[in-house]
Formats: sequence, C-alpha cells, structure tokens
Amino acid sequence: MEKKKDPERSRAFRELCRLAGQAVGRYRMITGGERILIGVSGGKDSLMLTHVLYAMRRRSPVPFELYPAVFDPGFSEFGLERLRSYCMRQGWPLQVVSLPVGDIVREKAVSTPCMLCARLRRGKLYGLAAELRCGHLALGQHLDDALASFLMSFCRGQGLTTMGPNVRAEREPVRVIRPLILAPEQLIREAAAEFELPEAGKCAYAEQLEVNGDRAYFKRLVEELEQRMPHVRAQMLHSLCRLQPEYLLDPRFLAE
Repeated sequence: MEKKKDPERSRAFRELCRLAGQAVGRYRMITGGERILIGVSGGKDSLMLTHVLYAMRRRSPVPFELYPAVFDPGFSEFGLERLRSYCMRQGWPLQVVSLPVGDIVREKAVSTPCMLCARLRRGKLYGLAAELRCGHLALGQHLDDALASFLMSFCRGQGLTTMGPNVRAEREPVRVIRPLILAPEQLIREAAAEFELPEAGKCAYAEQLEVNGDRAYFKRLVEELEQRMPHVRAQMLHSLCRLQPEYLLDPRFLAE
C-alpha cells in the first residue's frame, strides 16, 4: 500500500510556514509565553493559519499556547459539525461561541450584513479571549486582504491604512496578530490543496458579497493589476513597508 503523503512536507506549506515565521519575527507577534486565541472561520485561510501555528509551536524555541475558536453565526450553510470533526481529528481543542446572526440582520434590516457580522464575531472572540486569558487573537488575513484593505481605505478617504500585522484592539486588552500577512492568497490555496479540509465556514450572504461587496471588488482589482503588472503584489507590499510621510500631503509631516 502506498504511504500517504504528509501535506506539511509539501513545498507550498513549507513556504507558507517560512513567510509566517518571517512575519512573526519581523513584527514581534510571538516572543514566548503567549496564550493565543486562533479565530477559525472554517475557510481555507483560517484553517491553514491553524496548521501553520501548530507546526511553528512544535519547532519553536519559546513556548506558547494555542486555543482555536470558531464563531458560529447559525447559518445552515456554515457546516459547524464538519469543522468540529476536522479539528478533533487534528487534535485541536476547538472552542465554539454562537450567535444567530441571520435573525439579528433581519431584525435590524441592515444593508451591509458583513460589517454587522464582523463586529458581532469580533466581540464574541474578544470575550472568549478574556475568559481564556489569551492576550493575542490570531486571524487568517493574508497579503491580498491587506492590499485590498489598503485600496479600500485609500478610495474611501479613510487614510493610508490597512490591516496591521500586530495591533492592539480598540478598547480591548488583546493584541490582534496576522501571521499570514506576507503570504499571497494563491500560496495559501496551493498549500490547502494538499490537505483534506472540510467544507465549512460558508456565509449565507457569500454570493451577494462576491457580486456586490467592496472587498471582493478590490481583491479582483488586485488580480487585474497583477495581470497587467507582473509581481504587483510584491511591489505593493514593498511600498507598504516603506513609508515616506514627508512626500504625502499631511501637514504634520511637512519637511523643514
């Protein structure tokens, strides 16, 4: 019988771990002794983040603790039991916090359910982090997410900002870290293809958001830019790492 391949030995997963390790070191995400809550949405990004962090913990010279947690929005499409079974097979002690998001969206008649759901989800995860005494919340956003967020903020007049790799949460005693922030989404897809990930984490509004959502639009825009300008993701990342405030229009940084 042919021996089953170890997905963690694949080129894509090893490269994903390398970039995550680079981000963790560069942005001082984990220095030792941290209790880290991992936001597991059920999608490929958060599941690969969880695989990466557990792989890093096995090899790390400093100890840290991991607590995978999922926010169950109550959608029938979400597939909580499939996700729970997968985590159990990996030996991950998955924590579950629930809230009937669909009922709340209908009650409030909001036109942007994604924003409301994000606030509710983050609040629940912050509460669980406090309960478990976790000072860090690890999220699965990657390079494409950061670039799309930068373009969204820029075009909406919200300033030159994006998802920070290691930031203190507003009004909460927890730091939000994003170990996959240097990894392009395509690499995560390639790594995920080596794993038998569950079909889970689907949002009831996924199709609506893919067609009309701003985030989906800007992610498509990044892809279009890459087609026209090869390696544009790497170039945009380089720009985000090289701030030159004296050449912008904020008078606080007026050069003498």
